[in-house]
Amino acid sequence: MSPVYATFGLEPATRVGAVLADGGYQVHRDFVDFVVDGSPLLFRLADLDAVSPLASDLPPAVLDAQVRALLLEDEPPLPGGRFVLYGCPECADLGCGAVTVVIERDGDDYRWRDFAWQTGEHVDLDRDGYHGTGPYRFHGPAYRAALTALLDGTPAGPSHRVLLIGPRVGLLAKLAAALRGIGIGADIAPDATDVPDEELRSYGAALTVSGAQREALRETFARTGTALVDAPAPVLPVLVAQLQQALDRAPGERRRLTALTATPDAAEVEVSAPGRVQLTAYRVDRLRRTQARTVLDAVLGPGHHRLPLDPRTVRGEAYLVARTSGGVLVTAVRGTSARD
Repeated sequence: MSPVYATFGLEPATRVGAVLADGGYQVHRDFVDFVVDGSPLLFRLADLDAVSPLASDLPPAVLDAQVRALLLEDEPPLPGGRFVLYGCPECADLGCGAVTVVIERDGDDYRWRDFAWQTGEHVDLDRDGYHGTGPYRFHGPAYRAALTALLDGTPAGPSHRVLLIGPRVGLLAKLAAALRGIGIGADIAPDATDVPDEELRSYGAALTVSGAQREALRETFARTGTALVDAPAPVLPVLVAQLQQALDRAPGERRRLTALTATPDAAEVEVSAPGRVQLTAYRVDRLRRTQARTVLDAVLGPGHHRLPLDPRTVRGEAYLVARTSGGVLVTAVRGTSARD
């Protein structure tokens, strides 16, 4: 009887950063995810904020070691032949928890089995195993080709640098500092009308707080492929999220969050795969102070979700930011009442 194979591939993925309510940062990480039978493996692990060991910011020697471990050319780092597939995006410490798996050879093929959540040297499969995930058998030549291609240099993905257009003081300076704090490169230019197209193409997204400049630059950015934030919010964490959304060029089938709208009564969220969703409301009060409140932090299943909102939380000028570990969506709250 012929063995049943799963297909194996790799694709770029992102763990989006964030500016936290306490002033801290959640770091932005670009990495390569595993694609099994046409679907990102991370999507099958619903409530998980983690990155693979194939991160884009690794030195070449470290990336080489990670690839060779997955090819079983190095010894497994954990007892029982276990390898880390996903770890903490902030520190990669096993104590924070990691998804591990046994990788073994079967003739010319590779097999991944006994997926588990692990926080120490040893794992209890009955308690912490991902039951129903795997085992997967991969055709050896295709598996090796996908992994060794990383060592030859992967094609450059979309740029994660942004251009902020306007005076280098006040809001844009704070925005640039916040973006750099989470790992996104940010430059400020007083005017971009004379910037060569070749230079503009090095930016994945751009933002200006000047409506006149935005209208003048719309055609330029359409020509260079740089995403332009059309309606910047006057709230720093929302501006960061708007730029992150503009930087995300993943196709729709590779996104957990696919749609977000809001009225004062409810938010409407579309989710393509199970995962933890955080929904934060930001409003600007009459003194131009920003008020923030978490209105949802839960695992949502695929489909459409209608989430009731307290109108007092989103009265006046208000925005909602929805986040998963791999994506972010922003919407203004439509039809809000006058500012308090």
